[in-house]
Amino acid sequence: MVYTIKVWIDGGCRGNGTQNATGAAAAVFETEHGDFTWTRLLPSHPPPTSQRAEIDALNLALDQALVLHGELTRRPGLDVKIYSDSRYVVNCMTQWMPRWINNGWRNSAGRSVANRDLLDHSWYLDNELKQRGYVEYLWIPREENEIAHRRCDELLNNPNHWQ
Repeated sequence: MVYTIKVWIDGGCRGNGTQNATGAAAAVFETEHGDFTWTRLLPSHPPPTSQRAEIDALNLALDQALVLHGELTRRPGLDVKIYSDSRYVVNCMTQWMPRWINNGWRNSAGRSVANRDLLDHSWYLDNELKQRGYVEYLWIPREENEIAHRRCDELLNNPNHWQ
């Protein structure tokens, strides 16, 4: 038996690149047992950026997929599909991370990889999920990611409402 989880993720940042930036992440799940949405604000340190918000949305999805699997009475194999409109996130997980790890977390220019703290956690969670089944990362156009984008915007527009 295989348990299928589809997740649409999005991250957003207001004031990107400033010390007063606010970032948010959203993960919208579709499962055999219903649909679920998780959102969260990014911590203020290090200052949120659009890339950090997108990676945090990925980590939120991976974390919650592990939680959902752990709550199942029987532990079927997993088939997880994560949809993102961020080519950066999809490329990190499908192309770049193995090279960065092999290069001591250095990019092709020889510099330290940005956002390593979050990406290292992404890689760990990805490996945990892959021990339980299959994980696929798919890029989608922004207009196909409207529900996750809307949830992220709702949190950014009303951060105190969700606290």
